[in-house]
Amino acid sequence: MREINRSAIASTSREAAFAYLDDYRNVPQWMFGITRFEPRGEITSGLGATYDATMQIGPKALTSVVHVTEWVPDERLTLESVEGLSNSSTWSFVDLDEGQTRLDVIFRYSLPGGIAGKLLGAVVEPVVGQAIRHTESTLRSQLEAAQRR
Repeated sequence: MREINRSAIASTSREAAFAYLDDYRNVPQWMFGITRFEPRGEITSGLGATYDATMQIGPKALTSVVHVTEWVPDERLTLESVEGLSNSSTWSFVDLDEGQTRLDVIFRYSLPGGIAGKLLGAVVEPVVGQAIRHTESTLRSQLEAAQRR
């Protein structure tokens, strides 16, 4: 499984940052390539919530079902795929001075083996790092804009 780690500092409170990430309706606004992120049942937040997701990467639409496997209010949130492209992301939130929050993300993913994996890798690999940087930058901008409102 491949892993990418990123950190960013946002001028917002830890509680506001967590609440924004925890709201599934916000995900397509900040996560690179996500065109659909919808609850699969009545639980829309917290441990046990499950979502149908679609990510558009170039000409390829990748679908997956992700499940919240860790949810510590205002501290940590982990999503893991249970169907589709194998991936997980863990978001951690740490208070800093002067109303700032450090956001740390660990993004893990794996591709299938064989020719299918090589073909998918040719599409996915070049954009993964760029996608994580874009996600972090967009998320930070969205959080800071929400803080100003």
